[in-house]
Amino acid sequence: MGGIGKTALAIETAHQACTEGWFPGGTLFVDLRGYDDNPVTADQAVLALLDALGVRGADLPSTAARQYDAYWALLAERQDRVLLILDNASDPAQYLPLLPGTDRHRVLITSRDRPDSLPVRLIDLETLPPNDSAALITRALHDADERDDRPAREPEALDKLASLCGHLPLALQIAAAMLRRRRHRDVASLVTEIAQAEDPTAVLDTGSRGTDLYGRSLVLRPILDTSYRRLPPDQARLLLLLALAPGPDSDTDTVAALTDLDTEAALSLLEDLAATYLVTPVRADAGSDSGMRWRLHDLVRAYGVGVVAGDTGLMEEGEAARGRVLGFYLAWADAADGWLRWFPGRSVPGRFGGRGEALAWLDGERAGLVAAVGWGERERFADMAWRLAVCLAVYLEWRRYFDDWVGVGRAVLKAAVCSGDGEGEAIAWDNLGLALRGAGREAEAIEAHTRARDLFQATEDRNREASAWNHLGFALRVAGREAEAIEAHTRARDLFQAAGDRHGEAVAWNHLGSALRVAGQMVEAVEGYGKALEIFWEFEDWYRTGLVLHNLALIHKAADRPVEARACWLRAADAYTQAGDTAEADQARTRAEEQR
Repeated sequence: MGGIGKTALAIETAHQACTEGWFPGGTLFVDLRGYDDNPVTADQAVLALLDALGVRGADLPSTAARQYDAYWALLAERQDRVLLILDNASDPAQYLPLLPGTDRHRVLITSRDRPDSLPVRLIDLETLPPNDSAALITRALHDADERDDRPAREPEALDKLASLCGHLPLALQIAAAMLRRRRHRDVASLVTEIAQAEDPTAVLDTGSRGTDLYGRSLVLRPILDTSYRRLPPDQARLLLLLALAPGPDSDTDTVAALTDLDTEAALSLLEDLAATYLVTPVRADAGSDSGMRWRLHDLVRAYGVGVVAGDTGLMEEGEAARGRVLGFYLAWADAADGWLRWFPGRSVPGRFGGRGEALAWLDGERAGLVAAVGWGERERFADMAWRLAVCLAVYLEWRRYFDDWVGVGRAVLKAAVCSGDGEGEAIAWDNLGLALRGAGREAEAIEAHTRARDLFQATEDRNREASAWNHLGFALRVAGREAEAIEAHTRARDLFQAAGDRHGEAVAWNHLGSALRVAGQMVEAVEGYGKALEIFWEFEDWYRTGLVLHNLALIHKAADRPVEARACWLRAADAYTQAGDTAEADQARTRAEEQR
């Protein structure tokens, strides 16, 4: 992409190669200015090359055809290898006529567009690794003043500055130039200034002056402008909408929903944009079935968001795109959640081939799903956002992503309150309580579950009231308030029984057993676990069967009965395996082995 350092790398490589004696015939360099308003044509470039080769004045052929003949002849006659650097090309027509007619010489071309139609060797340049980004700024400061100790004094601020620059070499050079100009201010002050700006390029482009070592202006936005303006309308539209996507990267199906295109059309446009280096294809994690994902550089994303914000029509199209993504996410997350909650005897949720596929999809889309819930602060998205949050609760608990869960809970609660949705508010309080308890914030969890219980009582939703009592009891037990926990779980059990919800009753029995165990009432605890186990077996709910067996193993271990404890943990491992939770199964087997 523009600003990645292509020219600098090409020139530095040429210097090193010439130092090593690789090109005794010398080096020829032409800046084709491919992304300027008036790019250099091949006919103009050949004149510059002939001049560099000593052909000028009366010796210069009068027609373009003869000029090319003279150029190729001169290169063919040269026995010493020459390096030809054709910099900043935007179209193969700029450089194809300039290629030597012999394989003796070498050519290095830099471009923002990948020439896939040509059989040339391609070298893709990526942004710098974080450590190299910080080193670049540090070296730039020390080259100007070796006494500049800001990088050593502020290593965290330096790393943050490099991150805000997206590890893009041009942005890093601009940041270094700004730090040299403001040499009496710390690095953190520039970090704050950039972080508070909606578009980092607005700060970077106004804070530095002059050019780099290669005569290029130290500005970012014109580079992004020229790359964007060259795009056909359909590619430009996809780029802007992709800038609004909720996560750092998206799979092709999500992009198709965002743009209201079929998958093949979206994929074709994404590949076209990837050839211009405005979109980066990213392979999914090993073992994932989600295929290729697509990512925008942070500065390109900020640029796209700015373009959309400046046009009323684009803003409305962007809102419609967000609505489509939320609908897409909700449908798939609901199906994935169905698989996580599913056990034999219930109808198969569909969309996925099983729990493993559902978890893999949730893992791949987690960042986008969590960010999309945050859109619920806008009234038009509030309903879908809180329903999406409910679909993520079990997944985030399974994977122990408690910080994400708390963030989702607070976002959806705010959305429910803003929209005046009483039922949604009650559900949001309950889910937030679960997240807070998972994050170890028991006092806040107790308050949240109490609010949820009261709201469910007011609406006479007995089933959800029972769940809220259960969740409240769990938080109370973790907080060391066993007597109150026993009372809460008993209330939950009674409400589930009255509603005829056998599965909910089993969950309550299990939690009641744990509260009784912590309170030292072991006989009653074993009885509660037994009731839970009986019902979970009935439903073939193997995950919760594993939980109950784990709890029984704890009782046996506390009573110094290692044989019985080991047997329970081995049975728990088998149950977890049937449920598809290999991590819990491995932990259960490890605990069993510890009882030998």
